[in-house]
Amino acid sequence: MIDFKNASFAKLKAVDNSTYTQVIAPTFAQGEFILSTFRGIRDGVVFTNKRIIAINVQGITGTKKDYTSLPYSKIQAYSVETAGVLDMDSELDLWFSGLGKVRFEFVKNANVSAICQMISERVL
Repeated sequence: MIDFKNASFAKLKAVDNSTYTQVIAPTFAQGEFILSTFRGIRDGVVFTNKRIIAINVQGITGTKKDYTSLPYSKIQAYSVETAGVLDMDSELDLWFSGLGKVRFEFVKNANVSAICQMISERVL
């Protein structure tokens, strides 16, 4: 399990949805599919139509990976901070029932509005 209170994801940028398909598709529920995919230096985040999957690459070689499933149904609230002139990144804070706050940081040009819309459509 990722320690979201202490872990810091590198700035996430949008990548092709096929980036993690091979490793996470076997865990999908019936009818689940990828909506968008983001990757930092080593870690990644995949938004599906049912949940968010946080991928934490561990160790020096990066062969060990932790996949954390964060269902939309457990999101109680979220907050977005967009990039500014001096603040070069966007931040998405999600509050999950039983887990607490999870923060993802995106590069300046990430479409956080689309991410918020995607989350709202599944939470509200």
